[in-house]
Amino acid sequence: MTDTPLSQPEAAKGRWARLKESDFFFDFTHSPVAMVSFVVVCILVFSAVFAPWIAPTNPFNPASLNLMNGFTPPSTPNAFTGETFMLGTDDQGRDVFSTILYGMRISLFVGVSAVLFAMVLGIILGLVSGYFGGWTETIIMRIADVQLTFPSILVAMLIFGVAKGFTPVEYRDQMAIWVLILAIGLSDWVQFARVVRGATIVEKNKDYVAAARLIGRKPWAIMIRHILPNAMSPVLVIATISLALAIIAEATLSFLGVGAPPTQPSLGTLIRVGQGFLFSGEWWILFFPACTLLALALAVNLLGDWLRDALNPRLR
Repeated sequence: MTDTPLSQPEAAKGRWARLKESDFFFDFTHSPVAMVSFVVVCILVFSAVFAPWIAPTNPFNPASLNLMNGFTPPSTPNAFTGETFMLGTDDQGRDVFSTILYGMRISLFVGVSAVLFAMVLGIILGLVSGYFGGWTETIIMRIADVQLTFPSILVAMLIFGVAKGFTPVEYRDQMAIWVLILAIGLSDWVQFARVVRGATIVEKNKDYVAAARLIGRKPWAIMIRHILPNAMSPVLVIATISLALAIIAEATLSFLGVGAPPTQPSLGTLIRVGQGFLFSGEWWILFFPACTLLALALAVNLLGDWLRDALNPRLR
């Protein structure tokens, strides 16, 4: 009697059945905080990705703006045009709901890209320092120690200022988002490097690594194919928590005026604009973008905390 290979639907069904029976799925379905956080993150990410189809207008298209709609309160007809906006409008007549959706796209793009950049850089430096040791490890770890003595937001501001200084004036607005990603990523790689280095030091002395050396595997192949998979659990946890911090860092830099340009405003830029009208009575321009940023950062952070506990074998 021979075994027949499973069809794709049967294989997918088997993977789904194994997932439902796993401890990870059990912990998720029995954690109300994790489920609510996951739903909030999914809703916000979905809204940002499909903003062109969800938003009533494109707030960054000058042709769609009407200055007569400026400072319209939420769900109140405008005195001049009679138009009603669910979350009101800002000083330029832009629909606040639409600006939040489009601004959230910039915030999420910068946050995810910066975390991916920091994770790749940190993993490479952590693997190299942990596997080879010696002067390589000393130099990398001393640089990491020096960087940890400064607040990450100050490091990001310094890198952003230096990188922007090297960018030609005519390209600064076009390159501002990429410079922002570079600045946040370079300020957050240390955590990934330290965790991966520690895991590499532990794993490189085990028998399977020695066996890989005996059969002639190259150091990079050993690090990528054998050591790295055993260090990915804490890396994923750090990446999830770092995503919330990266989004807040982007909002902070944009609020200080050194982040996203006015032509591509993020949630931080919208909060900076709204702050100028807070005490003149137009509270909604600041309130709704700030609540969106709070909900996004809090949901991602709570999801990261649950993931840390779920992937920690000592807590089982």
